[in-house]
Amino acid sequence: MDAKKILFIAQEITPYLPESEIATICRNLPQGIQERGREIRTFMPKFGNINERRNQLHEVIRLSGMNLIIDDTDHPLIIKVASIQSARMQVYFIDNEDFFQRKGTTVDEEGNEYEDNDDRSIFYVRGVLETIKKLRWIPDVIHCHGWISALTALYVKRMYVDDPCLKSAKIVYSVYKDDFEKPFADDFVSKLKMDGAKENDVKVLKNGADFVALSKLAIDFSDGVIQGSKCINPEIESYIASKTDIPFLSYKSEEAYMDEFDKFYDLVMDTKKK
Repeated sequence: MDAKKILFIAQEITPYLPESEIATICRNLPQGIQERGREIRTFMPKFGNINERRNQLHEVIRLSGMNLIIDDTDHPLIIKVASIQSARMQVYFIDNEDFFQRKGTTVDEEGNEYEDNDDRSIFYVRGVLETIKKLRWIPDVIHCHGWISALTALYVKRMYVDDPCLKSAKIVYSVYKDDFEKPFADDFVSKLKMDGAKENDVKVLKNGADFVALSKLAIDFSDGVIQGSKCINPEIESYIASKTDIPFLSYKSEEAYMDEFDKFYDLVMDTKKK
């Protein structure tokens, strides 16, 4: 079965943020996949250091206005969009004054990781999925890049399992060397349970939600895993190797990854639904 519609959930994309391994791949990959005949949608957080005027972002009123409840607090969801003209590609941005109107991305000006990065991750993933529902766009494959998107597979497979736009989607998670140092807050698991996660779903987080544990959670619920960086955390690498029932694509060079990813989407589509 061919994957006709691919949803990209990115942590960062150039030119909206400085070039990095993830930002560069998430700029070029959607364009390349679109040029290979597939329909795409691409999302990233609207971090506060993204210049809206220079990049010509504008709010999509018909998609904005919903409130997402996280830890008993309402947070308005704002959707913005911009176009990369040379790629004939639109990028949707998830925005919220509480979470994303800051000068930094995931760290402050002193390099300290934000205390609420767990809430920001939950809001971002839920915001993307709710926007896809409003668009009435049914993805065949959802490809997640960066730890801020790591909860996507859990939410699709548990919290949105009966949603007609999302229930049939296959999830691909790219593992990068984009570590974070400070584990998420102690009440992170309870927030996931409030959203519908079961005890067994989050067992890998029982000793804390650090980068390794969060990556394992994403792998547990994914239908395919890609090694996005040449070198990744050895514990995560071993965990992937233990998951013999999940299709895995090893690291591919800049020259080769586009075609390999394109073929991998179809391979994942042909695997039995988890």
